[in-house]
Amino acid sequence: MFNKQKPKADLQRFSGKTSIIAIGAELEGDLRFQGAVQVDGRLKGNLNASEGLVRVSVEGLVEGEIRAPHVIIDGEVVGDVFAAEHLELGAKARVRGNLYYGLMEMAMGAQIEGRLGHIKEAQRLLEAPISPENTDA
Repeated sequence: MFNKQKPKADLQRFSGKTSIIAIGAELEGDLRFQGAVQVDGRLKGNLNASEGLVRVSVEGLVEGEIRAPHVIIDGEVVGDVFAAEHLELGAKARVRGNLYYGLMEMAMGAQIEGRLGHIKEAQRLLEAPISPENTDA
């Protein structure tokens, strides 16, 4: 009906550079990466990518901050999300935290407990907004 093209922010775009936290796996600690990360299990820590994609699947849980150009959430996130370019929330997404995004898609059924904030072009070039704990004040 509508000829809407989605941005190519899927795992195939980052083939060969994909890390997976499998169902049943639990990881505690911060993770910095380039490429793609798919969270099917549980992660207690922050995910940070200067380039790439974070996908939290229906079974996935992230307790921490997510920073990446592309973020797709179908599972649960407890923490703020900074998607400098594209944020996609699936129908089963559950987010308890603030969302900062360049562009956002949200399916009917997604749940958010937090604020929404658009990242302006100038901020995207410099990176997503800095969280309070990262300031030198």
